[in-house]
Amino acid sequence: MEPDKAFDRIFLQRRSVRAYEDRPIPPEIRDLVLSAALRAPTAGNLCLYTILEIEDPELKSRLSETCDHQSFIARAPWVLVFLADWARLQGYYRHHRVPEWCEERGEPFLRPQESDLMLAACDALIAAQSAASAAEALGLGTCYIGDILENGELHRELLGLPPYAFPITMLCLGWPTDQQRARPQPPRLPRDLVVHRDRYRSYGPADYDRVYAGEGWPEPRTDPPGDNPGRSLYARKFAAAYSLEMRRSVKALLEEWS
Repeated sequence: MEPDKAFDRIFLQRRSVRAYEDRPIPPEIRDLVLSAALRAPTAGNLCLYTILEIEDPELKSRLSETCDHQSFIARAPWVLVFLADWARLQGYYRHHRVPEWCEERGEPFLRPQESDLMLAACDALIAAQSAASAAEALGLGTCYIGDILENGELHRELLGLPPYAFPITMLCLGWPTDQQRARPQPPRLPRDLVVHRDRYRSYGPADYDRVYAGEGWPEPRTDPPGDNPGRSLYARKFAAAYSLEMRRSVKALLEEWS
C-alpha cells in the first residue's frame, strides 16, 4: 500500500529542524498544536503532564546555554517544555483532604515513587509526540531537546518547578528554512534490528556490524578519537561531558523525587 502525500511527509520524510524562518507562529496554529497534545493518550485519563510555553527571550537564551550550548534554541519561534507532573495530583489530593482521610483510616498517605514517575514520563512524551506530529502536519518543523535533563537544579529554579514536576523533554518549533527542507534525511536502523517478534532476540556479530553502519552515519570519527565505530560512538556520546552531566542531574532529581 502506498502512503498518501501527507502521511509520507509527516512520518516517512520527517527530519529534525534546527533552523527556522524569522516569522512568528500564528495563535491559531499554536492552539491547534496544543489541542492535539491535550488529546493524546494518557494513563487512566489522569493527564500526568504539564506543558510550559517558553516565551521570555532571556529564558530561551539561558536554556540554549544550559541545554548543552545549542544556540538555535534561543532563535526558535516557539519552545515547549514537557513535564512529568505529579505535583498537580498531589495538590488535588491535599485539596480534598486525602492525607487526613488516610490518617483516620490508620494508613500512610502515599507519595509518588519511581513507577509513578515512569508513568507520568510516558504521558509527557506521548503528548510531546502528538504536538510534534500536529505541528509537522501544519507545516512546522520540530526538534526534540533531551538536554533539558541536564542541570536539573538550575532548570528547576529557572522554570519554577515544584516537587514532583520533572522535566522530561523540550520541543523547538518553527517554520523550516528552505535549506532545512532540502537537507538529506538521516538514516535509521534496519527494521529487523529494531522490530522483534514475540520475544527479544539476541544479536550476533553480523548484526552488530550493521548497527549504525552505511551511508549517512557519522561513525567512525577521529574527533573525539576512536579507531573503530563502537569506540568512536562511545567517546562521542556515552562518555561525553554532556552525558556525564545528564546522568548526574537525573540521579539528583530522582533522589529528590523519592
